[in-house]
Amino acid sequence: MKFPMPRRHFFLFAAAALFAKPDSQNAFARDVAMTNKIVLLGDSVFDNGSYVAAGADVMAHLTRQLPVGWSAALLANDGSVMKDVRLQLERLPAATTHLVVSMGGNDALGVSSVLDAPSRSVADTLLRLADIREQFCSEYASTLDAVLAAKLPTAICSIYDVRYPEPDRRRIAVTALAILNDCITRAATERGVPLIDLRVICNEDTDFANAIEPSAEGGKKIAAAIISFLTREKASSGRAELIAR
Repeated sequence: MKFPMPRRHFFLFAAAALFAKPDSQNAFARDVAMTNKIVLLGDSVFDNGSYVAAGADVMAHLTRQLPVGWSAALLANDGSVMKDVRLQLERLPAATTHLVVSMGGNDALGVSSVLDAPSRSVADTLLRLADIREQFCSEYASTLDAVLAAKLPTAICSIYDVRYPEPDRRRIAVTALAILNDCITRAATERGVPLIDLRVICNEDTDFANAIEPSAEGGKKIAAAIISFLTREKASSGRAELIAR
């Protein structure tokens, strides 16, 4: 039995559409996947390119490790303090879907002179540190709230332990940083925000290009932790979680 020409054309076009369907579906899936964009905010923990001239920086490692279809943008800037993060927020790309923030390290560095100040007693020193802690906690919490106002899945980072070459100076700095990291941990817990603990992740001297900047190896570890946040985020959204690798 012969069909009229229009009917034959209908079947030909239907067959062509049938064979083309998988490719169309794949193209659609790729388009959907491309809607994922992570933005890094903060300081030189992420913007460490000038310290790893012979290796890859955090962004390079992150770009290599991102799932297919993801993209990344760097708004973090070397030397930034917490107030600068608010300015970075104003430049968020419209397509941003996830945020990771590293802030507070330069703020801590700015008040580190207290560690060399003369003191009448241990109690006197602790009171000075308490004043610094209270101010740091307040500014950290308000800045984090400004970040969370973007209503995007967000992870924050602790301040890693510095790598001063002098053993005593390193011990003193790490002890003082623990007081400020307590502010970060509390802020994350109270707001249900995942915490990337850089103290655990960057745990070797080779993870640092100098006393306070991540090396190419450290950057690779940091990028891997960010990837861990991205792959766990859907299941743990809204819950405080410690990410240590």
